[in-house]
Amino acid sequence: MRIIAGSARGRTLYAPRGQDTRPTQDYVRESLFNILQRDVPDARILDLFAGSGALGLEALSRGAETAVFADVAAEAIACIRRNVDTLGFTDRATITKGDWQTTLGRLAGEERHFSLVFLDPPYRMEDTGAQCARMADLKMLENGALIVIEHRHGCAPMPDERFTQRDARRYGDTEINFFTYAEGGA
Repeated sequence: MRIIAGSARGRTLYAPRGQDTRPTQDYVRESLFNILQRDVPDARILDLFAGSGALGLEALSRGAETAVFADVAAEAIACIRRNVDTLGFTDRATITKGDWQTTLGRLAGEERHFSLVFLDPPYRMEDTGAQCARMADLKMLENGALIVIEHRHGCAPMPDERFTQRDARRYGDTEINFFTYAEGGA
């Protein structure tokens, strides 16, 4: 697994071992970032369920301003820290360990706001609408923020009316949905 483009292009990424983390394949990441090319520069990123941190790191390599990486697994956090250090992104990255509810509460308490969010939860977590609603309720999302949700084919995310689907793509068993957040609803 490597960074595909930008300042860290070609650099190797480390991934946690085992079945709990399912890194986004390089070809899917490349396609994803081709779609996002105008949304990434200067973005404030939240990579929730970050795993290896590949999505947030790719965004930093392509000019995102900052990225917060969050995961519950200690091995994932160690891996993200190693990747951030190796790529030299320590001044633009924050790494936090905890479940998604605790993490979002902590980040809201720090008055963090995001323009681009990657949600790549474990495939057994079928409804990501709860994470989207919580971020909106905590006022963590900038108006017009883009939420990118990676999930298993056939388990479409169901965010509430504050989120409008912008695009959807399928890559084998993986689907990616793109939603735009509108403060106060669409």
